[in-house]
Amino acid sequence: MKRFAWSVFACGLIACVVYLMGGFESLAANPGTPGAAVPGDPTKAYITLGILVVAAIMFFTEVVPLPVTALLVPVALSATGVLTSKVAFSYFGDNTVILFMAMFIVGESTFVTGFADIVGNTALKLSKGNELLLLLFSMIAVGGLSTVLSNTGTTCVAVPMIMGMCASAKIAPSKILIPVAFASSLGGTATLVGTPPNGIVNSVMEQVGIQPFGFFEFGKFGLILFAAGILYYALIGHRFLPKDRAGEDHLFGSELKERRTNKMPWSIGIFAFVVVAMVTGILPLTTAAVLGACLVVITRCMSMKEAFACVDWVTIFLFAGMLSMSAAMQKSGAAALVAHTVVSHVSGPYMLMFVSCALTMLITNFMSNTATAALMAPLALPIAVGGGVSPLPLMMGIAMSASACFLTPIATPPNTIVMTPGRYTFVDYIKAGWMLQLISLVLCVVIIPMIWPF
Repeated sequence: MKRFAWSVFACGLIACVVYLMGGFESLAANPGTPGAAVPGDPTKAYITLGILVVAAIMFFTEVVPLPVTALLVPVALSATGVLTSKVAFSYFGDNTVILFMAMFIVGESTFVTGFADIVGNTALKLSKGNELLLLLFSMIAVGGLSTVLSNTGTTCVAVPMIMGMCASAKIAPSKILIPVAFASSLGGTATLVGTPPNGIVNSVMEQVGIQPFGFFEFGKFGLILFAAGILYYALIGHRFLPKDRAGEDHLFGSELKERRTNKMPWSIGIFAFVVVAMVTGILPLTTAAVLGACLVVITRCMSMKEAFACVDWVTIFLFAGMLSMSAAMQKSGAAALVAHTVVSHVSGPYMLMFVSCALTMLITNFMSNTATAALMAPLALPIAVGGGVSPLPLMMGIAMSASACFLTPIATPPNTIVMTPGRYTFVDYIKAGWMLQLISLVLCVVIIPMIWPF
């Protein structure tokens, strides 16, 4: 039955792409159509969309392991000429990928030395072992930090501590980590520096002479969205979180019977240094993380062999492989074709708002939220101005929608980071996030125009 359901879903997805391609051909045949000046090569755009559909079906059905599917994406993009081989595989050296690798080592050191155990036991006492309280405390803490810090850095730092909490409370990490990743994205929507899409829409507005949003102005709606996410998981959402996979080892450092408590001061000092460096910005995120990983080995909190062994290569290959798809969507013009085809055919401020937010949420689940905002904002703004309506609600809607990415593990780094520790499947993200995605869309379309009228 489950296989049949996914077959129906796959067919529906393919049908949508075929329909969109029909729109693309219409645009190509009528270059005078508003919004028809789309960059990129249409042939490469079609190929990219085809590869995306096949990859999505393979991710959903897991006919092959997820990292294998992710590795096949740059292979396909290179073999079909959408990207050069050099570009397609260059993302394995991306800063975020290196950050992931380094933080796996720093995080593991907190388990090896027993530091994470202490944090977990402390949290257990404060929450009295209540799973829901642990979930809510974790979401609020991570989301709060993400308002002024990098979502990726915040999640990297938080995961080992949360894993320690779960170990002490004997709670499955799968019941905590996905909401924490989502809270990281939602918390970032509250300020100008919380997430890149907010800065992108401000830049686009400044370029055309429109007064940009203030530093905390994003919080007028961002905090509502963040609160909605917390309330959702407190009341309903926790029921959709996957149960622990029986028989699978899900805890970092669990293979080590004895903790190296004599190295704990070093571990605490290194962890604190990395956090402070990330918070203050005295070092770039990746630089701070790599230095921390090196110090872990230098101080012998872990051996070199242990450090290499604790890197989660599933996460590395999944994220790095799909970065090439994000690049292909931009370079080939595939994302622009989809956006132009849909947005240029709607009228009326509320319909434009709905379509822009829905399309942004769809694209951002497969492409960088920064790139998604950079694509959608310049496209929607002139349509709003040309229609005689205020672009403010539309720009705010695009900024918020670009950060509302809850359907895939490849949507944003926090989603990818928690995948292996939580033993999640691709489908788990859909089950845990589809209703929050819908709630976010409704709130964007209904509440934002109340705060910034058309």
